[in-house]
Amino acid sequence: MPADSTWFDAIGTRWTISADGPLDATTLARVHDRIAGYDETWSRFRDDSLVARISREAGTYRLPPEGPALLDLYDRLNERTAGAVSPLVGRSLERLGYDADLSLRPSGPPLPAPSDVLHLDGDLLHVLEPVLLDVGAAGKGQLVDLVGAELRACGVDGFLIDAGGDLLHAGDRPARVGLRQPGDPSRVIGVVELRDAALCGSGVDLRRWGDGWHHVLDARTGWPTRDVVATWAVASSAMVADGLATALFFADPDRLEAAFDLTYVRVHADGTVRYSLGLPGEVFA
Repeated sequence: MPADSTWFDAIGTRWTISADGPLDATTLARVHDRIAGYDETWSRFRDDSLVARISREAGTYRLPPEGPALLDLYDRLNERTAGAVSPLVGRSLERLGYDADLSLRPSGPPLPAPSDVLHLDGDLLHVLEPVLLDVGAAGKGQLVDLVGAELRACGVDGFLIDAGGDLLHAGDRPARVGLRQPGDPSRVIGVVELRDAALCGSGVDLRRWGDGWHHVLDARTGWPTRDVVATWAVASSAMVADGLATALFFADPDRLEAAFDLTYVRVHADGTVRYSLGLPGEVFA
């Protein structure tokens, strides 16, 4: 059992941190400061963020230290999914009702993500026209990694971070994690034994509203995806696992495995389940 644990809400989700050692006030203050700083940069739900500034005005913006790695990952995912994964789906999410006010009322048809409007040069982002970024496909995972780095910097070497289903584990004792059945949170379709790795999942039933609208959009059309209903990805970092969990909605897993160190589970709308033979666990369905 962990020696200490804490729970809190941040960036719209519930966080749980369990550690082998004590989580003192200094450590937790650093964790909360890291989360607040990330939100100030990347949130599309606040008017004072960097993302909000980019949505209002073209120009050149200096990114925080984590920015280039995040956008580089998006470039790789975009290539592997033939354009389906992009951080430029923010306007379409707004149009469908997943806006800053969480109105959940569509105001117009979906919009394809724009292309060739962002150019990254080191830590400088050149924005050719105002665009609304949404980094939800990989950003929460990256923040989990950053929180893990804060814990390690404070001498906490064994921990499990769970940020709304994005998990990062460190330490000698593995964590056994259930894979929630789509549409029924009381059941699982399998388990994963997580050790010194990250596990991130995504499902179309987690943020659903109206007539079949949900948050997993195909950037090429702006429409919510229909075929795949849930995914889980295991990778060395939560940022990569988070991004791959989204990419699995659109790309053949073999194409993703050719570019990333990945194990996965993917559930289709017809109930078909596909998963890696090397998955550190088992699938019941």
